[in-house]
Amino acid sequence: MRALLPILLALLAIAPGAQWAGAVEPSEVLSDPALEARARKISQGLRCLVCQNQTIDDSDAGLAKDLRILVRERLLAGDGDEEVMAFVTDRYGDFVLLKPPMKTGTVLLWFGPLLIFLLGAAGLVRFYANHHREDDTESNGGEEKPLTGDEKNRLTALLKEGDDP
Repeated sequence: MRALLPILLALLAIAPGAQWAGAVEPSEVLSDPALEARARKISQGLRCLVCQNQTIDDSDAGLAKDLRILVRERLLAGDGDEEVMAFVTDRYGDFVLLKPPMKTGTVLLWFGPLLIFLLGAAGLVRFYANHHREDDTESNGGEEKPLTGDEKNRLTALLKEGDDP
């Protein structure tokens, strides 16, 4: 138990820094902690255009690194957080935002998955309804066409053959 105590203390000491873990390289980190915190906050709201399911802060992709550097350069140039976000979205579009704003151009981003789900569900309902309707017609004595003369003669011949030993 005594041997575990130093290990646990070391883990507790580095735990606060664990929130900064990600793909950000030491060379990218700004010397001003306030600016770095702002850069991290902005980076958490930007999507990696290569990975698409990670923030640029978490992605190892080259484009994500370029965007992290761009964000930090804009902050060092004196831009505010909103100005940095506007600069990035002007350059890459609303798709770069993890939470794109609701507007005409992003309606598909917001409702596309729901639309695809509803179309799929409607297709399944229609498929099973048609399939069920066909089964009902076959099983519950749906309208049958009367036999033609040839069919009646053939049926009579088959029945007579079955009776003969």
